[in-house]
Amino acid sequence: MRPQYEHVKQQADASWILHSRDLPSIPFEWHYHPEYELTLTLNGRGQRFVGDDISDFDDGDLVLIGPNLPHTWSAPAIDMARPTRSIVMWFSQAWIDGLVADFPELQPLRRLTLSATQGVEFSREHAAGLRPLIEGLLSANPARRLPTLLEILVRLTEDPTPRCLALQQAEPPRLAAVQGERLARVLDLLHGNFAQPVEIAPLAERAAMTVGAFHRFFRRHMQMTVTAYVARLRIGRACQQLIETGKPVGVIASELGFASLSHFNRQFRELRGMTPREFRSRHEPAL
Repeated sequence: MRPQYEHVKQQADASWILHSRDLPSIPFEWHYHPEYELTLTLNGRGQRFVGDDISDFDDGDLVLIGPNLPHTWSAPAIDMARPTRSIVMWFSQAWIDGLVADFPELQPLRRLTLSATQGVEFSREHAAGLRPLIEGLLSANPARRLPTLLEILVRLTEDPTPRCLALQQAEPPRLAAVQGERLARVLDLLHGNFAQPVEIAPLAERAAMTVGAFHRFFRRHMQMTVTAYVARLRIGRACQQLIETGKPVGVIASELGFASLSHFNRQFRELRGMTPREFRSRHEPAL
């Protein structure tokens, strides 16, 4: 799909931007911006989309996303009595360049930001250790926030097992406002009903297009068919179910709308490189 450009407004009293957002659930808002983004997500569990990567995430997820790399999260709260919270830190390439130029000791930050061009997920252990520092930013004054952010970034360079997310970074495509609104309406419908049989006619109607024009529109902007996109959503949810529950694989496949277990297994292997049972064996289910 074509991401929407997000304008990140610079704060007058700081050289970088801190933002905290509390919501009942995290909406699907596919977007990009020229700033680096370090995001800690609390009380949320679902799917994270970064470039061409779709991954499951859980409470305490910590990722660094490079400039102009499209991304979003999509998840309900874990504890519905509390909102999901996203603590976001934005900073520019010029900010990093200035730090490294003035303080050679910060050269490791250069390597960190280079890896962020494809998005980086930090290990759960490393993220847990940094969580108090990141949450503490919200109550600190601007003068104390800056050294704390530097401490956070330096410690991120010490994570022994970060994971690269996207296979490649694509230039963010431009999408006209009318087309963007149409695509957003279609994606809202798909994300809310992906376990149901895929019917193209209602999607085309939602986009105010003929069925033929809609097929071309969706493939052009998403670089895949509707069926392939829905399969990715279903497999993403299947991964979440395999990790969090003890449901039989066949039950998960049926609940997610797969016509047969063999079809589910085949698509799972194509997208994840292993069978659902192999995937489950590598994770400890939260029973």
